[in-house]
Amino acid sequence: MANSVPVHLTYGPALPVPETPYRQYVYAYPHQKAYRLLENGPLLSDVWTSERLDALSLYVHIPFCEMRCGFCNLFTRTGAPEDVTGAFLDALERQAQATRGALEAAGRPVRFVLSAFGGGTPTYLTAAELTRLCDICEDVAGADLAAVPWSVETSPATATADRLAVLAERGATRLSIGVQSFIDAEARAAVRPQKRAEVEAALSRLREAGFPVLNIDLIYGIDGQTEQSFRISLDAALAWRPEEIYLYPLYVRPLTGLSARHDKDGRLWDDQRLRLYRYGRDHLLANGYEQTSMRVFRRTGTPAAERAEDTSIGEYNQQAGMVGLGVGARSFTTDLHYTTDYAVAVPEVRRIIDGYLATPAEEFARAQWAFRMDDGERRRMFVLQTLLESGGLPVDGYRQRFGTPPLDDFAAEFATLGERQWLDADGGGVLRLTPEGMAWSDAIGPLFFSPRVHEAMAGYQDR
Repeated sequence: MANSVPVHLTYGPALPVPETPYRQYVYAYPHQKAYRLLENGPLLSDVWTSERLDALSLYVHIPFCEMRCGFCNLFTRTGAPEDVTGAFLDALERQAQATRGALEAAGRPVRFVLSAFGGGTPTYLTAAELTRLCDICEDVAGADLAAVPWSVETSPATATADRLAVLAERGATRLSIGVQSFIDAEARAAVRPQKRAEVEAALSRLREAGFPVLNIDLIYGIDGQTEQSFRISLDAALAWRPEEIYLYPLYVRPLTGLSARHDKDGRLWDDQRLRLYRYGRDHLLANGYEQTSMRVFRRTGTPAAERAEDTSIGEYNQQAGMVGLGVGARSFTTDLHYTTDYAVAVPEVRRIIDGYLATPAEEFARAQWAFRMDDGERRRMFVLQTLLESGGLPVDGYRQRFGTPPLDDFAAEFATLGERQWLDADGGGVLRLTPEGMAWSDAIGPLFFSPRVHEAMAGYQDR
C-alpha cells in the first residue's frame, strides 16, 4: 500500500466499537432479511424500463444439494427427486420468458455480459438437466454463455465427468468447488461427510476438464482445527495451483445443523478464527497469492488469474443490472431489489420451492419480495462494494456519483475505523482498510447499514 498514511478523523462522534469480528457476512446490501412482500408488486416491465440493458449480469439460483452441511443457512433443499428438479426447470423457463419479455418491453437491445450459476449446488442437476438449463439461459433468457465470463458452483460428489463435460462444452470459465477441509475429521465436525479421496478425485476431473479458473473454498473455525491442521488443507489446495482460493470463517446460524450443538465460548472462538484467518492469509500471500477481500485470494502471474475478477459475480458485485432467475435468486435495479421468499428451515424451504414450481407465467411478471432503494441506501451500497475490497473506496469517484464526500456522509462510521486504525488513505485519494481492518470486514460492513435496514432485519422471524 504505497504512500499510504493512517487516517485520523477528529470530527464527529465514533460509533460503538464492534465486540466481535464476526457479526455478518456482507455479500450483498441489504440482506435478504430486509426484504418484504409487496402487495400487488410492480410489473417488471416498469421496474426495468429506465435501466441500462446492454451490460446485464445473469444469476441463476439452483436450490438443490445432495446434503446440507452443518453450517449452511443457504436457501436449498436436499435429495430432490427428478420430478421436482424437472418441474423446477419448467418453472424457470416460465420465469425466464416473463423476465425476457419485461426487458424487451423497453424497446432497447438486451445483452448479458456476465453469468453465474449458484445455489445450492447447480451440479446437483444431471448432465441432461444442465443441458436444458443452459438452453433456457440462452434460448429463452437470451444470454450467450459461450461468449461471456461464466461461473458455476459445484461439490466433490456432484463434479462428475458427464456434468463437467456439459459445462466445458457450453463455455463455463470458472468452477468453484466447496471443499471446506481436506481432513476427514474436520469435515465430519462441520457435518460434511466427505472423504479426502473423493475431493482429490473431483479436483482431478475439474483440472482435466480445462476450465480457465478453478476456485477452492476452505473454512476456518471448525471444532478442533489448529494452525497445523489448517495448513494441511491449505497445502492440499495449493497443490492444485487453483487460480483462486476463498477462505471463509465458520458461522453457526439459527436453524442450521450445527446450531443445536454449538456451545463454544464466543470470545475464545473469535480468537481461534482470527488466528486461523491470519495464518491462512499469510500462508497464501507467501505462496504467490494476492488478497482482494477478506475471503478472496487470487494466484498472481497467470493470465487466468488476471482475468479472474471478471469471471464471476463477486461478493459485492450488485450494481444495477443483475437479473436473477430461480427461486431464491435476487435481481438488482437502481430503485428496487427483488427476489422470492426466503427461509432456512427444511419445511419452509420445501413450501417455498413447491410454491415456485406452481407459479403461473403471469405471476412471474411482477416483483414479489423486495426492498426499495433510495439515494441514501445507494450510497451505503457503494461504500460496501468498494471499501471491503482491496481496491478501496475512491473518494473522487464517490463525490462525482453522489455530490458529497464520503467522509462527510459517514463521519461517525469512518471515525470508528480511524480510531481502531483500520483505515488507510493513500496519495491517490482512496480509502482502504488496513490488513487488520480487512480481518474485521464482517464487523465493519454492518457499521454502514442504515437504521431502516437494521430495523427490518431485526424484525425478520427466522424460519
